[in-house]
Amino acid sequence: MQMTRREVVGRYRGSVMGMAWSFFNPLFMLLVYTFVFSVVFKARWGGGGEETKAQFAMVLFVGTIVHGLLAEALNRAPSLILSNVNYVKKVVFPLEILPVVTMGSTLFHSLVSLVVLLLAFVILNGYLLWTALLTPLVLLPLVILVLGLAWFLASLGVFLRDVGQTIGILTTVMLFLAPVFYPVTALPEDLRPWLMLNPLTFIIEQAREVLIFGRLPNWLGLGIYTGFSAVVAWAGFAWFKKTSKGFSDVL
Repeated sequence: MQMTRREVVGRYRGSVMGMAWSFFNPLFMLLVYTFVFSVVFKARWGGGGEETKAQFAMVLFVGTIVHGLLAEALNRAPSLILSNVNYVKKVVFPLEILPVVTMGSTLFHSLVSLVVLLLAFVILNGYLLWTALLTPLVLLPLVILVLGLAWFLASLGVFLRDVGQTIGILTTVMLFLAPVFYPVTALPEDLRPWLMLNPLTFIIEQAREVLIFGRLPNWLGLGIYTGFSAVVAWAGFAWFKKTSKGFSDVL
């Protein structure tokens, strides 16, 4: 917790607005999404009823929050050990907590973005959906999955320096191959199963169900996703512990 707090505060140290940037950054992005996609591209999400520009932006913003949760943690993972060499060589330190610290920092910024989204929803509609309380349960399987992948990538980044460049490209591809900027129904039916292979797709859809549409999530799907994520997390942690013995030799 102390290291996570230090990392969050350290990101804004020296800036005039300080921690306030963690709130204003997602707010600015929400305004930009509203303008670009609703005004410039005149995009619509579809479905019944009148859809305002702000409503479209909120649906889109849910997708960017979920993607940001994955992208920030995975993009930073390959360089975690490389940027903390002193913990490897000079100090007896549990290196496996470094991905956990990064995940904690990522969750903080995702929480702030979520607060911005909920405030916008209340201002627009005058009420808040009770199903929004289920959001942590919807995001939990993705957090477990990303943590497992972060352990794996943090280890792999020590031995293969190109991983850091590759994962950045991969997370960008995952952004456009997930229903972030478009609904699943925008694709032909024969292509939709391929979209579901993206681990972001299911979580984004379920997050919109509880945050925007006021419906209960797919509990069976979340249960299966959680089981798969737990296996990945266990494998990632085991891989990290096994390979960490060779970190000092490489570094």
